[in-house]
Amino acid sequence: MSTIEDTNKIDAIGIDKNSGIVILKIFDHLDWSDEQNHLYLLQEKINSYLRFMESEEVFEAYPDAKMRKLQISISFKETPSANCIKFLDTITKIISDSGFDLVYTIANV
Repeated sequence: MSTIEDTNKIDAIGIDKNSGIVILKIFDHLDWSDEQNHLYLLQEKINSYLRFMESEEVFEAYPDAKMRKLQISISFKETPSANCIKFLDTITKIISDSGFDLVYTIANV
């Protein structure tokens, strides 16, 4: 399984059985002791996912995604920093304007 450190790989992809939404998962296991690097990795990972979706490569790699809503879902092991939350708030709107969704969860909460 890939993680946030594998910025050019999709960590996981599947279809939510209840909603039919295609979920592209990011697994973020890092702590926030090196916030600058962590935010950089997160930004690079999200950008890779957006390229994968916008280029429609997602449909070649995962044909069941055709005609479905696409969502990036980030699973944080550690509570995101305040700067990360600001970043996520900003990019959620941008991603939504592109026709996709971004959601996140925190494992330890």
